[in-house]
Amino acid sequence: MPDSKRFLHPEAIKRISRLDLRARHIVEGFLSGMHRSPYFGQSVEFLQHREYAVGDDLRHVDWQVWARQDRLYIKQFEEETNLRCNLLVDVSNSMRYGEGHLTKYEYACTIAASLAFLVLKQQDAVGCLTFDDKVRARVPTRSKKNHIFSVLESLNVNTPSDKTDLFAILNGAVETFPRRGMMVIISDLLTDPEPFIKGLRLLRQRGHDVMMFHVMDDDELEFPFSGPTRFEGLESSEHLNCNPRSLREGYLKALEEHLAKVRRGCAQNTVDYSLIRTSDPLDAVLATYLSNRLGMHHRN
Repeated sequence: MPDSKRFLHPEAIKRISRLDLRARHIVEGFLSGMHRSPYFGQSVEFLQHREYAVGDDLRHVDWQVWARQDRLYIKQFEEETNLRCNLLVDVSNSMRYGEGHLTKYEYACTIAASLAFLVLKQQDAVGCLTFDDKVRARVPTRSKKNHIFSVLESLNVNTPSDKTDLFAILNGAVETFPRRGMMVIISDLLTDPEPFIKGLRLLRQRGHDVMMFHVMDDDELEFPFSGPTRFEGLESSEHLNCNPRSLREGYLKALEEHLAKVRRGCAQNTVDYSLIRTSDPLDAVLATYLSNRLGMHHRN
């Protein structure tokens, strides 16, 4: 098994496949619920007509054709297709930040591995694409159980580099994954929100259902620094020596403006958005998120 097995620890597998008894019910209900939703797999589309034969189900007779031609024809449909879930994971340098149990990169990869595990357990198909300003790894959408190892290997990026170019990635994903399905984007979104929102719009226009996991560290959300501090850019060679207390108010104001743009862009494009701290327990995050998704689709 590749080094990326660290993204799916045995204890994590137990928690995530179970997510305690209630959460397990949520996950299984959520995934089967997706099969009943027009936004997810299990769609049945008309394919062609064929002449009626004795024993055919009369429910499939096209009575409009019979009225015009006085002959019985059966409507044939394409085979039901399962959920196709594609994971788009940001592995750029800014994702390496973190001093707690998990960096943003480790946390994002654990989310991706967990969702891949759940989707494959449901015998549905999952694919994966890791990126910074370009695609770093691409895994086709497959449903075999051992496909999890290909997904995990794609997440194992040892030398991330460059900035995030989300519009280019999302635009490319439209071509990489042309069949309608679920797109799960996992990123810290430390980029201009306008091109990102443009990319979301493109995915939605192609009929994809889109989830956005916005992963951030507590430090980025709270800016708790005090005393003389040196800040170094993870995606540039720039640095800043300063007293962070003088920056805190302006930083938090700029952050809230950025988050507001992201939330608004997701809402305008009917994208499910969740802001997640790396300090949040992953199993609880997934249970809450899937529960909210299930409840939303039951209301629709």
